[in-house]
Amino acid sequence: MKRFWTDVAIDADRVVTLDGKPVRTPGRRPLALPTDALAQAVAEEWRSVGETIDPRTMPLTGLANAATDPIANDPAQFAARLAAYGESDLLCYRADGPPPLVERQAARWDPLLDWARARYDVTFAVTAGVMHVAQAPATIARLHEAVAAYADFHLAGLSPVVTLTGSLVIGLALVEGEIDGDAAWAAAGIDEDWSIEMWGEDWQAAQLRELKRQEFARGVAFLGML
Repeated sequence: MKRFWTDVAIDADRVVTLDGKPVRTPGRRPLALPTDALAQAVAEEWRSVGETIDPRTMPLTGLANAATDPIANDPAQFAARLAAYGESDLLCYRADGPPPLVERQAARWDPLLDWARARYDVTFAVTAGVMHVAQAPATIARLHEAVAAYADFHLAGLSPVVTLTGSLVIGLALVEGEIDGDAAWAAAGIDEDWSIEMWGEDWQAAQLRELKRQEFARGVAFLGML
């Protein structure tokens, strides 16, 4: 679609407008943002559009659309899908060697699990290897409850963080301010970093990793503006 507007503004309800008309989501709802910071950032994406609209250059708008349409339509179902990552959280699956990797995982991951244990009054079963280990039903229920407590926009921002890291605990620690985005990405990338240190990285893998990092960073930025 070609650019058809001149002026981008924000109305009193934090709806982004184009020449005075509200931007609408794919579900035809006005794109209303919950904070001034996010409204300004989304408006800037629309100001930066060139001759044609490219959704790939408007990630905050995309997350806001998701929050306003599919997530708002059924937040409980969306929260349940995110919470399910707690059933096989990255932090619970450890290497059985070599010792430096085992130590690196423990140094980064144990404090996060300890924080989650204390914060949510849960337990975690931790194993060496990739074979599934079941978590206690009470832990799963409590983590589902914690995720379901978040509003639509927080769920939208959490989604790329949790899915890209494979860790609900990392996502919750980030959104609650226990760690920042850099620490979250570093914790999630321990295994990959180790592999690169040992055997190097080809350009395709590096390119894919950078794309994931950028998507992750956009989720972090989105959460930061809430």
